[in-house]
Amino acid sequence: MKKKILFIVTVIVLLLCSGCNNEVSEEKLLNIDFSIEKNEAKLSSYDTKNPVVAMYIENYGAIVIELYPEKAKNTVNNFISLVKKGFYDNNTFHRLAPGFVLQGGDPTGTGSGGPGYTIKGEFSNNNYENTLKHDKKVVSMARSQDNDSGGSQFFIMLDKSEYLDGDYASFGRVIDGWDIIEEIEDNEIVSDQATGKLQNNLTIKKALVDTKGKVYDEVEKIEE
Repeated sequence: MKKKILFIVTVIVLLLCSGCNNEVSEEKLLNIDFSIEKNEAKLSSYDTKNPVVAMYIENYGAIVIELYPEKAKNTVNNFISLVKKGFYDNNTFHRLAPGFVLQGGDPTGTGSGGPGYTIKGEFSNNNYENTLKHDKKVVSMARSQDNDSGGSQFFIMLDKSEYLDGDYASFGRVIDGWDIIEEIEDNEIVSDQATGKLQNNLTIKKALVDTKGKVYDEVEKIEE
């Protein structure tokens, strides 16, 4: 009799734990449905006139980025276009510099790839007024030494870095899921301290965009 009671209690505990795990999983995805086939969705939880992008990072969860077209118009157009095309689906985060940046958006996962074109760098030292400072949670376009070499790679500021202001095209900010970024910063291993290359790249399972009913222009490209 005691064995039967113990078995029943064990089953109940397991069922309750299973329910708890499902709840945690849903919270990490911020109640966003990433199972849809397309890349445009209504992210109605975020009441803003600006477009928002949600990214599902495998083994961690979801983050949401608000985009600022008034700060970097073509950079935002480019980001929206890439999300809509599914470019960031199964893409990666490949670089982590704790206390500085988390970088991704390279389809090759090496830090040298892009979408096959570049865009003009929208920052003050490239004759474009952009007042969005590189504060913590800000999202900005990565580039090489060429001012107009950005394409698909972007980085998320893990802390404030004033020396980047005026030299990189900041265009958005993480407005939800920051705990996910902190978990990544705390747990992921950097294999090359000089470059910040992660030991294991993180997978962006899917990206979604909500343009809040607005139509954004096609990206102005500089063909490679």
